[in-house]
Amino acid sequence: MTSTSARIDALLATHPVWDGHNDLPWAVREQFAYDPDRFDLAAGVPTTHTDLPRLRRGGVGAQFWSVYVDATWAGERAVTATLEQVDFVRAMTDRYAGKLALAVSAADVRAAQESGRVASLLGAEGGHSIDSSMGALRSLHALGVRYLTLTHNDNVPWADSATDEPVLGGLSAFGHEVVREMNRIGMAVDLSHVSADTMRHALSTSQAPVMFSHSSARAMCDHPRNVPDDVLESLAANGGLCMVTFVPKFVSPAVREWDLEASDAAAEVGVRAADFAAYRTFVDTYQETHPQPVATLEDVVAHVEHVREVAGVDHVGLGGDYDGVGLLPVGLEDVASYPRLLAALAERGWSDADLGRLTWGNALRVLEGVEDVARDLGATRGPSVARIADLDGR
Repeated sequence: MTSTSARIDALLATHPVWDGHNDLPWAVREQFAYDPDRFDLAAGVPTTHTDLPRLRRGGVGAQFWSVYVDATWAGERAVTATLEQVDFVRAMTDRYAGKLALAVSAADVRAAQESGRVASLLGAEGGHSIDSSMGALRSLHALGVRYLTLTHNDNVPWADSATDEPVLGGLSAFGHEVVREMNRIGMAVDLSHVSADTMRHALSTSQAPVMFSHSSARAMCDHPRNVPDDVLESLAANGGLCMVTFVPKFVSPAVREWDLEASDAAAEVGVRAADFAAYRTFVDTYQETHPQPVATLEDVVAHVEHVREVAGVDHVGLGGDYDGVGLLPVGLEDVASYPRLLAALAERGWSDADLGRLTWGNALRVLEGVEDVARDLGATRGPSVARIADLDGR
């Protein structure tokens, strides 16, 4: 009888992991100021969750690299920093061209797989990266960015975030137009980080499949960053995808409760939980005297299975959020850990066909769907010239 390990190895040879969100570009910016002489992804980087040897051991065949910038940065600063992140990913794929291949289409992803390289796609994490500009949106697309997360931890002028006080009740008129323009140019609408009402508004507007690049199930862990069941149900009709994340406070109710206590303590000293950098610094100190509970691989398994049950097996994927969080569940400590998760699912009865959908097939189908819609819309509609001042009055 074939062992589970051998079975997963064989699966990954044809259906490697396509992960929805990895923050290595930001980690390299923070730790090494992008200087390639200070780190070597080919040799291994002990201070990150990600490097080339571990990507290979993890069976990763395609990666959306997040070109995230701090959500508290506004206007031109956010746009410029996003361009620097894009520049880094493109430089990284050039430097390690034998192992990585820049991908801007489904065809590129297939070609990378055939050549034995990791397809490297770009995703911009937060609408602040376009500064309410359709031209900036199109420019990021021209540089290869293939999804935009509509918000990060803070609201943007045209969309409410999951972790900020609601202002618009979802999307503004300009926000709906952003979604329509993303459909037209072939940029996936990423609904991780947005409020539940923003999710619903985007789903009602988008003609293309939407995605959650790194979110889990709210029914399993009541965190606003997770996806409610009614939204998961809508993914089937939309053709979209929820890529389950591994962030402990999103997958473990015990860690979620601890984080609520930590956010209360942070608020007492003037630190907002939505302020990503400041809150993370606070938590690093807080947990020295208030140890964080442990999340586990089994917590993530429960979320994957819940998304499968509610949305369907064609609408579940993986978005680990490696290098975007400090602690990770036991058993999922770095990008080499994906085979452990797949083995756990296999032992719970998942077929090879369904595991292949989870790791690879569903993400490929969504990207192809986004491209198909863009091809149709591009033949009938020109670039949007909408301005936020015209549609929203500001």
